[in-house]
Amino acid sequence: MFHAALYDEDQAVILTYAWDRLLIDPVPGPRGPDSFTGLEPMTPAVWAVPAKARPIAPAGSTLPRLAAELPHTFALIDPHHGTEGITRQLEELISHLSPASIDLLDVGGDILARGDEPTLKSPLADAVTLAACCQVNAPIRLLVAGPGLDGELPPDDLRGVLGPLVRTLTAKDVEPISSVLEWHPSEATGMLAATARGIRGTCEMRDAGLPVPLTDEGPTVHEVDLDDALSRNQLARAIMATTTLDEVEAHSREICGYSEIDYERNKAARLKEQPPVKLDPEAVLSQLDQFEAEARSSGATHTTFRRITEALNLNGSLREDLRQLLISKRPQQYAAPLWRITASGTTIQGEPTP
Repeated sequence: MFHAALYDEDQAVILTYAWDRLLIDPVPGPRGPDSFTGLEPMTPAVWAVPAKARPIAPAGSTLPRLAAELPHTFALIDPHHGTEGITRQLEELISHLSPASIDLLDVGGDILARGDEPTLKSPLADAVTLAACCQVNAPIRLLVAGPGLDGELPPDDLRGVLGPLVRTLTAKDVEPISSVLEWHPSEATGMLAATARGIRGTCEMRDAGLPVPLTDEGPTVHEVDLDDALSRNQLARAIMATTTLDEVEAHSREICGYSEIDYERNKAARLKEQPPVKLDPEAVLSQLDQFEAEARSSGATHTTFRRITEALNLNGSLREDLRQLLISKRPQQYAAPLWRITASGTTIQGEPTP
């Protein structure tokens, strides 16, 4: 989406994590090259994830399908060798490609977190990437899109540290990934696209039901000085010389009070104990009515399909079936790629919503 909006070239190399969280990947933490078959070497430390690649069960990943549907090359960030490992990957890739430009893109802005914010939930991936980018001998532009859309830092906390406006995304900018939004579970990207399409309100997201404002700030993209970001991010500064993911986690526990991978480990253990639940359309719609009533009472106007899946205590593997069911039964509530929570008493397909 950003590449189409900001550049004329047809293709980009997107260096990214295989870290789809438990909704897609039941294994806690990020995946490394040893979690896939069919990867293609780009440099000694960097592997491309082509459409033919497959995660090795029980791991899961959206990257092969993204590679199949988009024209770009997807390369794998492997954080298992700490910041030094990612720095080496970046340096090798830059040497191999000689890119005209390099952008470090964060949706939501939690890459600018200090580390002690009570709303911060997932600082690790941002911090280790930022730390690596600050050690590479090449110009890298830090872009923050959708301030506050990941539900981790309030927009009010970010306004004073955002740099110049680079772009305000529009519905036209979303079109290149519109088909991907129909299946990809990323909540932050979904809300970014929704705000670019003009959707406004409050979106309830994640398993905790975090309220995220959908405002005119949502589709904006700002540049931020890389060194300023590093000076704010205590975790990034602490992990500059780390050589393992375990070290990064230890620093995260010390500075932030937790590791997000510990959270995933605990949640994965709880999910294993849950008995499998089948998708019962009548029961699902009844549960949805109750969920919507509660969300509406808290001020939510929209939610994500990930949030609905988890709120209804359904296995992540049922997310797509649930989505298709809801859209088929109540199409007027589909505000692509979000779900609209209707006001009490509104009519959907001739039936009053409780």
